[in-house]
Amino acid sequence: MIRRAVLVVLGLLWLGPTYLLFVNASRPASSYDPGRAWVPSLDFSLFENFGRALESANLTQSLASTALYAIVSPLLGVLIGALAGYTIVVLRLRHGFFWFILIFGGTVFPSQMLLVPLFVGYSDASLYDSRLGMILIYTAISVPLAAFVLRNFYTGVAFSIFEAARMDGASTWRIFWGIYLPISLSALTAVFILEFTFVWNDLIFGLTLTQTEDVRPVMTAIAGLMTDVYAGTPVPVGLAAGLVVSLPTVVLFLATQRLFARGLSLGSV
Repeated sequence: MIRRAVLVVLGLLWLGPTYLLFVNASRPASSYDPGRAWVPSLDFSLFENFGRALESANLTQSLASTALYAIVSPLLGVLIGALAGYTIVVLRLRHGFFWFILIFGGTVFPSQMLLVPLFVGYSDASLYDSRLGMILIYTAISVPLAAFVLRNFYTGVAFSIFEAARMDGASTWRIFWGIYLPISLSALTAVFILEFTFVWNDLIFGLTLTQTEDVRPVMTAIAGLMTDVYAGTPVPVGLAAGLVVSLPTVVLFLATQRLFARGLSLGSV
């Protein structure tokens, strides 16, 4: 009984910031009062505030760009990571562990260390403020985790499957597409969900590598909107934009949570 009560109290404390976000994002823009932040308003204006944010920050184009980045880049990342895991484990690439460390080693360094070289390199290569450039950087970031999970997954697959397929005359490429990729669908889905969430919520690369409204990610656009709070943008408008824009990742996780948990356990993360 005491344990349950403690868990309830801790759960309420954990949900406190979410409650504040929802309550203040739902109140009319003109009635925000920091002294009454915990008191809900009788007028539900969440969608009205979000519509106002769409207009003032032109979030429609940013949402479209972010959807493109969050779908294409993780898909490419998990595919390349699966190919890397398949090559290292199944095809028994020479010095495979070295190549795996080379791929995964980039995650050791903080992202902040990459910003200046990326900015200079993107400017020299004419990739700055372009959707192609954002897809490339998000894909590169997605590959190491995918390679890590899929390498672990393919280690647990019997090598006799590959040998039997080769005896039947299948090429290594056909074995990958027809056998190894389908059986690793759960692990691929788990990695895709993680990478989708990261790309959708990214701020730092969007701030560094984009400038125009039709290229910048949505979190970058919302950050710009929130910096305008003291210039006239009401706080509920910025909070409503952040709340509604975060919903796709929540919905995706809730819809695929069983597959997500199964994929992570299969990938031994």
